[in-house]
Amino acid sequence: MSKEKSYTLAELAEYTNSKVIGNSNAVVNSLATIDDANKTSITFLSNSKYKKFLKNTKALAVIVHDSFQIDDDLNYLVSSDPYLSYAKLSSLFKTSSFELDTHSIHPSAVISSESIIGKNVSIGANVFVGPNCIIEENVIIKANVSVAQDVNIGKNSIIHHGAVLGSDGFGYAPTKKGYVKIEQIGKLIIGSDVEIGSGCTIDRGALGNTEIKDGVKLDNQVHVAHNVVLGKNSAIAACCAIAGSTVIGENFQMGGLSGVLGHLNICNDVSIGAHTLITKSIKDSGNYVGIMPAQKHQDWAKSSIFIKKRK
Repeated sequence: MSKEKSYTLAELAEYTNSKVIGNSNAVVNSLATIDDANKTSITFLSNSKYKKFLKNTKALAVIVHDSFQIDDDLNYLVSSDPYLSYAKLSSLFKTSSFELDTHSIHPSAVISSESIIGKNVSIGANVFVGPNCIIEENVIIKANVSVAQDVNIGKNSIIHHGAVLGSDGFGYAPTKKGYVKIEQIGKLIIGSDVEIGSGCTIDRGALGNTEIKDGVKLDNQVHVAHNVVLGKNSAIAACCAIAGSTVIGENFQMGGLSGVLGHLNICNDVSIGAHTLITKSIKDSGNYVGIMPAQKHQDWAKSSIFIKKRK
């Protein structure tokens, strides 16, 4: 059983560069939502629509913006960015795990002798690392991950449970008798400070490399096909897919259940709304969305005719 962690508000304020209003010696031992907090919890308010719930919270303290009007008997951590302060505190109150705490390799992991593992790497249970892989320092690979072959993972990256990296891309030459497999002979190059969610699949390149640049964050169950280049500091929500050979610029954001077709070019600073399919290259930064309300098939047929006429 993990040992309970506790901190005074003064300690939390120093850690988050915040200011205490109230009892700086009050002791907190958990981080919770406004509704679930108890008398030893700290919670946070980063969205004003939740302010109404503060009057009933049992929290010992609340992280608020420095513009917040203090009007009750709670203790506060006043911050210029409450959500960032919450993110920092989450690292203090995280529960223990093998991969996060040990900087070691679980005995059940299988690692090719042809691969290189850097310093302070943590590898969880049942992980497979195939040939010609390089895993740099301070990487965390959680249980049941497969790093198939020809994969480089940059320093300080985190790979969550069940991800498959460096698998074969979807490449076949059609013939009258069926399909002839195209062998995938490129690499998968993952940058530093990347986080890849559970169940993600990223293919290595067919010719050339698939590249995930520094600072990219992928939610669970994202698929990135062969020879995609995904720019720095991009963030993709769950259940999205990017088809092969698409090149995406920096700071790309993609809402859940969206897709990008193959062989496209997307410029820097593009945001894609949920349930959107990108079918053409994007040359101008901005927000793009293609959401339609669900309709009966007959009604959709009518709507589609109208949309075509508007083009």
